[in-house]
Amino acid sequence: MTTTQAERRALLGRTIRWRFNDGPVAGQTFEHTFSTDGSVVWRSVDGQDPTELHHEKFGAVAPVSDDVVVVSYVSSGGYTLTVALNLETSQMVGFASGHDTWAQQKGTFELLPEPA
Repeated sequence: MTTTQAERRALLGRTIRWRFNDGPVAGQTFEHTFSTDGSVVWRSVDGQDPTELHHEKFGAVAPVSDDVVVVSYVSSGGYTLTVALNLETSQMVGFASGHDTWAQQKGTFELLPEPA
């Protein structure tokens, strides 16, 4: 099923599955869903059993252009993740920071189908 650019840009409420190719979580796959109330839920989906959902209070989705959207959130553990998503190429670059750490990571993502 092909989605239009307008549908792809409407990320609020959609689940984004991403995988970083490098950095501290290289090779791991995560799902994130950003809500209209500014919260985000996420989990790791590697292996047969996904981890429990983590609920974070502070998150945002900010369109930059027709093809680029930035998502960001701070975890309850004090770490911040900010990721630029290129909707045209499905490429992404992210910046994770917290306490005394900082990392730049690159990878790919997909938008999962909306629930029926």
